[in-house]
Amino acid sequence: MKEPISNRYDFVFYFDVSMGNPNGDPDAGNLPRIDPETGFGIVTDVCLKRKIRNYVDIVKGNVSPYRIYIQERAILNDLHKEAHEAVHAKDNGEKKTKRRGTAEEVRNAREWMCDNYFDVRTFGAVMTLEWNCGQVRGPVQLTFARSCEPITTLETTITRMAVATQREAEKQQGDNRTMGRKNVVPYGLYRAEGFVSAKLAEKTGFSQEDLDLVWAALREMFEHDRSAARGMMAPRKLVVFKHDNSLGREHAHELFKLVNHERVNSGPARSFADWRIGFDSTACPSGVEALEML
Repeated sequence: MKEPISNRYDFVFYFDVSMGNPNGDPDAGNLPRIDPETGFGIVTDVCLKRKIRNYVDIVKGNVSPYRIYIQERAILNDLHKEAHEAVHAKDNGEKKTKRRGTAEEVRNAREWMCDNYFDVRTFGAVMTLEWNCGQVRGPVQLTFARSCEPITTLETTITRMAVATQREAEKQQGDNRTMGRKNVVPYGLYRAEGFVSAKLAEKTGFSQEDLDLVWAALREMFEHDRSAARGMMAPRKLVVFKHDNSLGREHAHELFKLVNHERVNSGPARSFADWRIGFDSTACPSGVEALEML
């Protein structure tokens, strides 16, 4: 295990989307997520963590100590079983076939999961399945991202020049057209806030190298997440507040007030040029260093 970080961090992250759907809601026909009371757009923390995981997977190749626990089609209990077999195998190398679950066995398996899985030691995980690896509170947490002003959802009709089955083709007498709809946000600037706990990092082994990988992911993850549905997404600003100790010198919400945004013209926003992000680094309290990483 590498040396865990010893400083607390808080950060503000801005990103935008143009003619795309940054985070569809499966309970609403995959429409862009929106706060129904205010009209502001929402991107969940889970969505952002997924993109960070995918970036790490691309860069590190899903090998220890950068394996990814939460992946598509993963069978989590099998991963827990692997952890128990790795730390509790008999001296003759025979693998265990019986579920393990004593306090010591769970603790050892949990440590093995933190050592081998980047997202477990970063974001935490609940691993209390048949093969019990306990629970991990991750040192890195993100808020839901929220748009900087109410968004408009644009619905467009699209046409596919093909059908799925012969029966469908016969019904259309060979026309072979399939109509559909696509919902996008013409433009939206979003802001998310995050926290890095040095005290929780001590328990998971979250290191400086891991932290640098998180910053890199926030800067680069959209480049490796392109799709027709998401349009143009780009990081716009990342401001990191580094405290000079593990507990911190100021409340996060007070530091976040130092980073603000404002419209620079009237009318509908359609690009980042319609916004200005301000940051007063001179107002940082003693013991807090402000770092602009974008």
